[in-house]
Amino acid sequence: MTICTEKILVSQEAIQERVRALAEEITRDYKEKELTILALMKGSVVFLADLLRLIPIPLRLEVLPVSSYHGGIETSGVVSFAQHFLPDILDHHVLLIDDILDSGTTLKAIKTCILEQHPASLRSCVLLHKKVKTMQGIHAEYVGFEIPDVFVVGYGLDYQEYYRNLPEIRILSQRPAT
Repeated sequence: MTICTEKILVSQEAIQERVRALAEEITRDYKEKELTILALMKGSVVFLADLLRLIPIPLRLEVLPVSSYHGGIETSGVVSFAQHFLPDILDHHVLLIDDILDSGTTLKAIKTCILEQHPASLRSCVLLHKKVKTMQGIHAEYVGFEIPDVFVVGYGLDYQEYYRNLPEIRILSQRPAT
C-alpha cells in the first residue's frame, strides 16, 4: 500500500508542542491525586507514549482495546470492547486517553461503563476533536486540536491498520492505492 494523503493537517512540531502543554495541564490538575490513566487502543498509543513521558507524577496505566471504525472511514456506531479489561478504579481519579473524539459514541460507551465502577473522578483527553460531528453532551476536558470533518491518519491514527507510523497528522485521500 502506498501513502495516499492530501496534505499535512497538523505538523510533527505542532503536535509535540501541544502534547507538552496538555501534559503540563494534566500534571497540575492531578498533582495531589491518585491517577489512573486508561488508554483506548490502538489509536492512542503514539499520543499516549509521548504524553506519559511528560507527566512527572506517580500514576497507573491501563489499556483497553476498543474499536468503532471496523476498517471503514466513518464510525460504525457500534463500539466493541471487552468489559473484563476494565481495571479496578473504585475511588481512583481516571483519565481516559483517546486519539480522536468524532461522533462521541466510543467516549460515551466507555464513560458509562467506568462510571458504574464509581471512580473518584472521570475526565478524558483526546488528541483530536471533530467538534462538528460530536453528539450533544459529549466532550473531552483536554483537547489537543480541533479539526474539520476529514478522515485523518498518522501519529497513531490509521486506515485499515496502515499509516499509524507517520510522524504528523495527514488528511487521507478518497481511497489509498494498493
